[in-house]
Amino acid sequence: MSKDEFAGFLHGAALIAVLVGAAASLVLMVRAGHRNPSRLLLILFTLWVLAPFMALVWVHVVSKRRSVLTRATLCVVMLVITLGSLAVYGSLDFGLLKAKTGFIFLVVPAVSWLLIATAVPISALISGRQSKTQ
Repeated sequence: MSKDEFAGFLHGAALIAVLVGAAASLVLMVRAGHRNPSRLLLILFTLWVLAPFMALVWVHVVSKRRSVLTRATLCVVMLVITLGSLAVYGSLDFGLLKAKTGFIFLVVPAVSWLLIATAVPISALISGRQSKTQ
């Protein structure tokens, strides 16, 4: 498998993972909040939980003209956020994590945003510096 084929595979796998992860996160969030009578709160949590996934898909779509390093970093961030979110939400669903449900569904997207906001720009900065020195 060549580098281009691997890059294409990684981009496709990351995109599919994010879409599946968003759907699974939504299902786990609805299961966790099914007893809450507030529909408004459920809608707000839905938007908050899905927001990092939607941002990742958007950045993935607009990153076609970015450097290889930046796109690879984005793919890794997509996979880490997806797997991390599902691991935490799944642990909560199976009773392995003893924490307040609302707290978990507030913190995981916030940490996801923090990772997106740091890793991707840093890789773009490093990539820009590397291209200027070469």
